[in-house]
Order: sequence, then C-alpha cells, then structure tokens
Amino acid sequence: MRLAIRDKLTHALNGWVSRKFNSVLCSSPFSWTKVQKMITPPSETPKQASIGRLFAVGIDVGCEKCSISVLRPDKTVVIKPLEFTNDAQGYAFVLTKLESLGVIPAQITIGLEATGRYWENLYHYLARLGYNLILLHPVQTHQFAQRRGLRAKTDALDAGTIARVVLSDEARPAYVPGDLVATYRELVRLHSNLADEIGRYRNEIHALLFVIFPEYTQVFADPCRPTALSLLKLYPSRQAIAEVPIGILSAKLIELSNGHYGLKTAERLLTLSKKSASSGLASNARAQGLVILCDQLLHTQANLEILESEIAQLLQKDEAAKKLAEIPEFGPKTIAGLRAELGEVGRFTNCNQVVAYAGLDLTVKESGKWKGKVKLSKRGSGRLRRLLYMAALVSLRLKVSAFGDYYRELRKRGMNGRSALMAVMRKMLITAYSLLKNDSTFDPKKVWIGAKFVAKELPLVAQVA
Repeated sequence: MRLAIRDKLTHALNGWVSRKFNSVLCSSPFSWTKVQKMITPPSETPKQASIGRLFAVGIDVGCEKCSISVLRPDKTVVIKPLEFTNDAQGYAFVLTKLESLGVIPAQITIGLEATGRYWENLYHYLARLGYNLILLHPVQTHQFAQRRGLRAKTDALDAGTIARVVLSDEARPAYVPGDLVATYRELVRLHSNLADEIGRYRNEIHALLFVIFPEYTQVFADPCRPTALSLLKLYPSRQAIAEVPIGILSAKLIELSNGHYGLKTAERLLTLSKKSASSGLASNARAQGLVILCDQLLHTQANLEILESEIAQLLQKDEAAKKLAEIPEFGPKTIAGLRAELGEVGRFTNCNQVVAYAGLDLTVKESGKWKGKVKLSKRGSGRLRRLLYMAALVSLRLKVSAFGDYYRELRKRGMNGRSALMAVMRKMLITAYSLLKNDSTFDPKKVWIGAKFVAKELPLVAQVA
C-alpha cells in the first residue's frame, strides 16, 4: 500500500515539473535563467547570507556558576557547553572564548536568561564591550525546550537551548531598565517586602498574645500600636504584668503614651492579668518569642519610614512622576509603583502593548463546539496589576472620580462588578501611558464623558501610604 502511494506521488511530482519546464521553454522570450532557477537548488536567502559570519551564544546564568554554548546559524556547535564562575575571573574566561571566534563583537549575538539578579553584572559587562545582547524571559526558554522534546534539564542543555532561541525568530527580548527605573524598582519592591513582613509580624504577635495574655486586647484594641507594643517588650506575659507594682506600671504607661494612659489603665491591666484565661504553658519561651517579634516589628517599621523618605525624594525630582500626580486616584505609592513596574513607556508602540505587558489583556480558548470563558491572561507584571487594583478600589470610594463614574456607568450597562473593575484598571493604565507617552495633561472627560473633576490637593512629596 505504501509503495503504491509513493509511486503515485512520484508520478504526480514528475508531471508537475515537466509542465512547468515546458511552460518556460515555450515562453517568449526564451531565457535559460528561468530554467536554471528551476533546476538549481535554492541558495542562501539574503537573511542567511547576512548572518553567515554571526555566532549565537547562549549563557545559562546561575548564582555561582554559569554555562556557555556557541552555535553557528546552521545550528552546528562551535563551542560545546562550558562552565564558568559568575565573577570577574569567569567573565575573563568568557571573553577569551568569544575572542577566539575571530569576529568583531557586533557579529556575535548573546542570549542570557533573566534569572533573578544574577544576570545583571555579566549583561552590562558584555554590553560595554559592544556585543549584541538579548535578555530572555525564563518562560520563553522553557517553552522552547518543551517543543524540542528534551527529556532532561541541565545547565549545559539550557545554554544550548538559549542559543537556539537566539537563532530562531521567536526571541522576544526582555526589558532592561535604566538607572532611574532600576532605582524605583529597588526601593518600591523593598518597600512592598517590608510591608508584607510587618503584616506577618503583626499576625504572629496577635496569635502569640492570644495564648499568653488573651485579655490584653480588652485594654489595647490593637496590641501593635506604639504604646501597647513598648509595654509588651517590658512585660511580655500576664505573669510579668501581675507582678509589677501598680505605681511602677502606671508611671511606665504615662511615660510611654505621653500621658494618654495612666492609673486607670494600669489598674485594669492588673485586674485582667490576675483573672486571665491563659494556660501558662511554655510561658517563658513564649514571652521571649514575643519580645523578639516586637523588636523585629519596630525595627522593620523604622526601616520602612526610611524607605518612604527616599521614595518621596525620588518622586520630587522626577518629572514623569509629577505628570502622573495629576490623576487624583494615584497616591505617591501608586505613582512610584507605576514608575518602577511600567518603566520607560517609549518602548511601547500602542496602548494594547501596555495592557498586555500588565497582563490585563483577554484570552479566549475555543476548540470545535467547545467555547471557553474569556479571562485575563495575567501573563504580565503581577505587581503592576496589584497597584492598579488598589487604585481602582480607591476610585470607587471617592465622591468625585472620573474612574468611579466610569465604573458606575459600566454597571448600569449590565456589566458585572468584577469585569467593570478590570475595565477601570485598564482605563487607568491607558491613561497613565498616554500622559507619559504624549506629555499631555489629565482630562477626566477622556476617561468618561460625564465625569466631574476636582483638582488634586495632596502634595506629591507627602508620606508614601
């Protein structure tokens, strides 16, 4: 059966070539050039000829060690995967291998995978030497390796995969921020991490205090407020409070609260400590843990205030931040976050690219009669979506807000609350992009035609909140 099919295909192909050849011979004027084009195997395309002397280099970056592999455009291996250290000595080794290729740096394209911060030093070292660099997102290389059907994953294989991605037409360079955006990112992301740490410490203090002295919250509703926290550091258990003379406890409360608390609060604390429902189990160990948590919380809060001061100074000097401050719904923290995560907007050609970068574009999955739900792709910056989500919630609480009016208009048209909120987030992102890209002035009428507007009164250099 297979032989019969093969014979038929061969016969049909021969007939097609014969007809084409006869048509050329019968054409006027006759040209052997046309015949030669038909019978001569296709040569290199202009694109292949232009990159004939180029080399593709793949570097898999790690914390301590990296791997490098070099391929030609025809994917033949020039340098098998080699390992080098991620330091100055390793960079010199890489430079020696690249110079051994015998071409100028401009004829070598190097791909690196964006692994944490470990790629940064090597990337800028090679950039200063004039090499063509492509920073690749790990998702790209992972999907490319899956399509190749690789069953193993090693640093050497990853280096070869990165080189092959560079040779393909599928390489999408990741964004490499400049100094200003990199500064924003360091400060804003550290601020976010410290804020999360504060939340974790507060939760642990609440949980530990519940078994040490559960009645403490009857006196101090929030035990993580300055006075309550400082008192817990001095007397971290109900036994410790019960043993303190009322005069000393009262004087300490007056000192810690600047006179806000005094004798009555001390009497109530002593009464509750003697009637506490605490089991007293592992009281010493838990008291020590509570003191450590209080210290950590106070120290992290002090560091957070330092970061907020640094961010406020950066915003004051940034003209783009002042442009974003025209939007009433954007506070200093949101503006700093947008500058950090959105970066230089000049690299986007239209607003659709910005929406996709934030992961706010829609995805549809359909197959035959099956119709999937339309969802957000969420393939962009999660931090950027979080900022926009909080700003959208703020717009709903403001009495006068163009974005809040836009949300309510969408709800009147029948859109559900979640979809309307996502639409507000997209509208905020596009508005911010337009202000930065076109250096225009914020106009609430462009958000929604029926919007009202009140000038923003909050100063840009206010405390980041």
